[in-house]
Amino acid sequence: MAAPASIQKTEEEWRAILSPKQFPILREKGTELKFTGEYDKFFGEGVCNCAGCGTPLYKSAAKFDSGCGWPAVYEGLPGAINGAPDPDGRRTEITCAACGGHLGHVFKGEGFKTPTDERHCVNSISIKFIPAN
Repeated sequence: MAAPASIQKTEEEWRAILSPKQFPILREKGTELKFTGEYDKFFGEGVCNCAGCGTPLYKSAAKFDSGCGWPAVYEGLPGAINGAPDPDGRRTEITCAACGGHLGHVFKGEGFKTPTDERHCVNSISIKFIPAN
């Protein structure tokens, strides 16, 4: 079971800090169109933080090109991401452990040559890249 989010805001507070494009994805579990996100083919060195609360989520070294149309990462930072089965049971939703913001979905066993055999399929709009110093 996922731990409760530690950053809690009202819907009005989230609307005030998130852009009109971020809100439906991060707070209403939306999905950006494939191949349109800023970070799909981006491979800079650094860390991806939650676009909602700034919590570090992924190291850039874990990102890979899956060809799915969204940023793909094979693992998150320890304790940064929660997973819960979608109501249909076919996918696992991933959220920021700190604020509960929707990141995307995780898929397992697809055969990618990664250390975890997982693909975190993340909406670009749900993350913010912070370059390494």
